Amino acid sequence: MKPTLPQGTRDFAAETLHKRRFIIDTIKETFELYGFEPLETPSLENLETLMGKYGDEGDKLIFKILNNGLDNPSKRENVIKEFEHILSGKNNKNITERALRYDLTIPFARFMAMNQGKLTLPFKRYQIQPVWRADRPQKGRYREFMQCDADVAGTYSLISDVELAEIYADVFEKLKIDVEIKINSRKILYALAEVCDSIDNMTAITIAIDKLEKVGIEKVKEELKATGLSEKSISIIENYINIQGSNSEKLEKIEVLIGASETGKKGIEELKSILDFLKNDDSKETAPDGISQAGNKVILDFTLARGLNYYTGTIYEVKAKNVQMGSIGGGGRYDDLTGLFGVPNMPGVGISFGLDRIYDVMEELKLFPEELNRATEVLFFNLGEKESKHAFYLVQKLRHKNISCELFYENVKLDKQFKYATKKNISFAVIIGSKEMEEKNCIVKNLATGEQKIVTENELADFFK
Repeated sequence: MKPTLPQGTRDFAAETLHKRRFIIDTIKETFELYGFEPLETPSLENLETLMGKYGDEGDKLIFKILNNGLDNPSKRENVIKEFEHILSGKNNKNITERALRYDLTIPFARFMAMNQGKLTLPFKRYQIQPVWRADRPQKGRYREFMQCDADVAGTYSLISDVELAEIYADVFEKLKIDVEIKINSRKILYALAEVCDSIDNMTAITIAIDKLEKVGIEKVKEELKATGLSEKSISIIENYINIQGSNSEKLEKIEVLIGASETGKKGIEELKSILDFLKNDDSKETAPDGISQAGNKVILDFTLARGLNYYTGTIYEVKAKNVQMGSIGGGGRYDDLTGLFGVPNMPGVGISFGLDRIYDVMEELKLFPEELNRATEVLFFNLGEKESKHAFYLVQKLRHKNISCELFYENVKLDKQFKYATKKNISFAVIIGSKEMEEKNCIVKNLATGEQKIVTENELADFFK
C-alpha cells in the first residue's frame, strides 16, 4: 500500500519547521512583552462544549470522534440505528461525545469558567496549539493548522482592545509583512439589523456581508433576499456596504445610517475611542512619541463581519498587502463568552494569528532570513577512530557552550563529508588529523568563503562565538 496523508494535513521537514518556529517565537516573544502568560488545553473537548458556539456553518466543520467500544456486540444494533441521526447532522451521545477542538477561544472560555475563582483578573493568556476543521482544503486553508491566540478576560476596558491591535502591528513589523488591520464592531452590525427591522435575521445578514469579498455585492443581495428581507432593508444594507472614505468620513456616514440605534451609538463611540487611542486621524499621525505601530495600519471596514456568534464588540481582521491570501489574523470582543458555561459577566477580547497563512505569505514574498535553514553551525570531519574520539571530546565542549555542531559518523572520503556539510548549509568545517592532535590545533574552514585558519583547541569556542 502506498502511504498517503489525510487531505488537508501536511508533514513538516526541518527547513519548514525552522521557519515556522521563527514565526512562533516572534509571536510568543511579543505576547510576553505585553504581559501574556502561556496556557495549553487538550486537543479533545466534550462535544457539548463546542457545539452551538460557532454558528450553524461552523458547527458543521467540527471533527467529531466516535466513542470507543462501538464494536461491542451488545451495542451493535442500537449503534447502527442511531448512526442515521449522526449522518443527518444530529448528535447522539451513544455514538460521539467528544470532538477535536475547532479553535482556541471556546476551550479558553471553558477553562475560565472552570477556574474562575483561582485566577487573577484581568487574566491575560496566550495559547499556541493546533486546531482542526472539516473544511474544504485549498491554498492557505487546511484541516489541521496551528493557531496562536492571545486573550484578555475580566475587563471591559478598551485599552485591551487597543493593545491587541498594537500586538498585531508589532508582530507583523518584526516579520516584515506589510498589513492592514481592519476593525469593526458587532454592535454596529446589530444596529444595522435593527435599522432594517430584522433583528431575528442578524446572523443571516452577518454571514452574507462576510462573503462580500468572495462573491461580490450582487450575490450578497441575492442571499439577503433569500432570507426574506424586504427590498428596503436590502437597500439599507447596500448603502452600508458602500460606505467609503477615510476613517473619520466613514464614522460620519455610519452615524447618519444607524445613529438612531442606541446599540449603534455605543459601537461608534467604542470605535472612536480605539482610534483616538491609536492617534489614527487619517493623517498618518501616530502617538506623540511615535511609538504606536498600529496607528497608521488600522482601517475601519464596516463590511467586516466575522460570522462567529460569540463576538459582541470590536472585531479585527488582518490582511497582508501585495499577496493574494485570505486573512492572516482575526479576533474580537466577547463580553459574555463564559456565560455559555454558566459563568455570566466575564468580559473578554482576543486575537488569533494564522500561522500557516503567515508562513505562506512569507514564503511567497521571500521574507525568511537565510540563516534559518542552518541547524548545525560546525561539522567536525571524521578522519579515523583515534581522531574521531578526540574530535568528539571537542564537539561536546562546544555543545556545552551552546554552539551547535556535529561529528560526521563514518570515516569516509573528505569529499562525501564536504557534500554533507553543503547540503545541510553548515557554516564551518573542523579538520583534526594526527598532526593537529599533537599540536592541539584545529583546521577551521569557512565553507561559504573557502577561507581556512589554524585555531588552537582552547580558542575554538571563542572563535565560533
